[in-house]
Amino acid sequence: MEDRPFSDITYRQFLDEDKFMGSKCVKCGQLYVPPRHFCLSCFGEDMEWHEMVGEGELAAFTCIFVAPPHMVAQGYDRKNPYCTGVVTLKEGPRMVARIEGVEASNPDSIKIGTPMKAEFVHSGEGDEATTYLAFRPS
Repeated sequence: MEDRPFSDITYRQFLDEDKFMGSKCVKCGQLYVPPRHFCLSCFGEDMEWHEMVGEGELAAFTCIFVAPPHMVAQGYDRKNPYCTGVVTLKEGPRMVARIEGVEASNPDSIKIGTPMKAEFVHSGEGDEATTYLAFRPS
């Protein structure tokens, strides 16, 4: 699909292009998100890029009320918590991401098994611009 190296930098470049990419082992078909340059299942090194569908379901979550400095800079604190969760993707892999569109101040309202859809969140401008992958109930 794409002839780019398997690295964190390349993964972030794909995110900046609004592409959710993982790596797939050509030998056994195992998928990885974020991508890996070798397969942990069969130890094969023949990997290819695989565009993920971006759908799954919430497997676990936590609501964070005491945020680290970079999240405080984004406006999160004890009065404005945020949610991070594990999403099981339709393709099988699980990944950790921010969960948007939920009421983090009321964790009882968030349900395991909720269908999720990936979204690309763009923040900052110029050299400070960054994109991160989040999930939102679908």
